Amino acid sequence: MVNGLRCYLLLAGMWVRATMAYRTSFVSMTLAQFAITSLEFAAILIMFSHVPALGGFTLAEIAFLYGLSGACLGLADLLMGNTERLGERIRRGSLDTMLIRPMPTLVQIAADEFALRRIGRIAQSGCVLGWAIAALEVTWTWDRLVLLPITITSGAAIFCAVLVLGAAFQFVAQDAAEVTNAFTYGGDRLTQYPLTIYPPELIRAVTFLVPLGFINWYPALHMLDRTDPLGLPAAVRFASPLVAALLCAVAGLAWRAGIRRYRSTGS
Repeated sequence: MVNGLRCYLLLAGMWVRATMAYRTSFVSMTLAQFAITSLEFAAILIMFSHVPALGGFTLAEIAFLYGLSGACLGLADLLMGNTERLGERIRRGSLDTMLIRPMPTLVQIAADEFALRRIGRIAQSGCVLGWAIAALEVTWTWDRLVLLPITITSGAAIFCAVLVLGAAFQFVAQDAAEVTNAFTYGGDRLTQYPLTIYPPELIRAVTFLVPLGFINWYPALHMLDRTDPLGLPAAVRFASPLVAALLCAVAGLAWRAGIRRYRSTGS
């Protein structure tokens, strides 16, 4: 674990230094990503110019959900987003060179071409989240304050696990990046809004099948002092770290199974 983290930091640092060699390009691309992701929240603002609430949630509450989900995805995309390109590496045979290097293969794939410009999404989500926290009529008790960073960390870990699971699936499908996107970017779109606008079947699916609801929804129910539409025990609202740990363990097992199955390009 320590060696893998050290290798990741070394590889990511190398790419950051390369990026800083063209600082104007880096700044422009970061600002462009900030602006593009801002359009998503602009759509929510336009929606609320016509309705006072959505699914019983106010604009500030939905902005809170949006900011949490966007920050979690942004962190995961920054740290592990390059795993989506595994299928391309398998087809080109470039994965083979990583297998013989004295460092974890997953670390090499995740840190290769580390794109610091992705902080644009994180910054945009952070701005929305900061505004939402200031606008919410919520008493920020110690448990809610502690739960906020735990939620962001756990949500990012859940998205990272989904990315690794998608990468492991590409050992079988080879060209399945869009399948992963359906659960990462698609999951982000889904969790930007209160789950009360969706049918109960979908809420159960993102709770018990693909636990995207633990990225921001269940912790937010506690922080916003809202009731659970499924009527689950109150402890579920604090289960995001446990869910993240379990999903990361499953992703690790799936990754090892994929590596063992791999027989070089074309397999």
